[in-house]
Amino acid sequence: MLSADFWQDKNNSQRVIKEKKFYEDLTNSLKKNVEKLKDLDDLNQLALEEENLQVQEEILKNIKHLRSEVKKNEIKCFLSNEVDPLNCYIEIHAGAGGTESQDWADMLRRMYLKWSDKKNFKSSLISEHRGDEAGIKSATIKIDGDYVFGWLKKESGIHRLVRISPFDSGARRHTSFASVWIYPVVDENINIEILEKDLRIDTYRSSGAGGQHVNTTDSAVRITHIPSKIVVQCQNERSQHKNKETCMNMLKARLYDYEIKKREEENQNVESSKSEIGWGASN
Repeated sequence: MLSADFWQDKNNSQRVIKEKKFYEDLTNSLKKNVEKLKDLDDLNQLALEEENLQVQEEILKNIKHLRSEVKKNEIKCFLSNEVDPLNCYIEIHAGAGGTESQDWADMLRRMYLKWSDKKNFKSSLISEHRGDEAGIKSATIKIDGDYVFGWLKKESGIHRLVRISPFDSGARRHTSFASVWIYPVVDENINIEILEKDLRIDTYRSSGAGGQHVNTTDSAVRITHIPSKIVVQCQNERSQHKNKETCMNMLKARLYDYEIKKREEENQNVESSKSEIGWGASN
């Protein structure tokens, strides 16, 4: 940060400042917790000498609260992967099951949005396709905040719900499925090469809310990356140009995530192919 050209690269400077703030918050929290623990220990010694049970109970409550704060910092320390600090996209798709799964997908979407609000993160709806009767067929959300991808990356997968269906007049038990996929929002420091010949770009009318202009013009954009068969779409902006720009950012995120998973799979295959070191292993 002390270099003369530090502020010339805006994206890099923002990343460094964000990372600096994260570590400063961790160290400051550690210092405060150590001081609190020392004060509680001194207070406990006095309470023991005076046999004051009321003060000891109050100390116990404070220790439980302190333990909770330490646990939060411990979790933050685990978010050390290079992409953990990044913002993320959340893609939600209803599975087979019609209205049941579409309602479950909508419940998941609301859950992530409420979680984002609780954490004071910024969320925005990129695209959404409503269900025929209730819920959603699919939705894409972007969440901005400190270490969002690190917090949410393990949410990727198939989510299942078993419940007495509110849509079944016979009150029978139904199992609903919905897929959730989390992708990091790549910044300018990560170079992703995308060739124009590998893309198929389609435009269509937005089906979501947004006013008369959105629903009467082909402002929504869908981009298909032919080699990887990855499809991204955006319809939340009035401008087709802005929707295309958002789609390209999403495509970069998907391709980056695709390459990381491919690399991890290759490393896993290499590890599994290594013979066990022990009795019976050949030279």
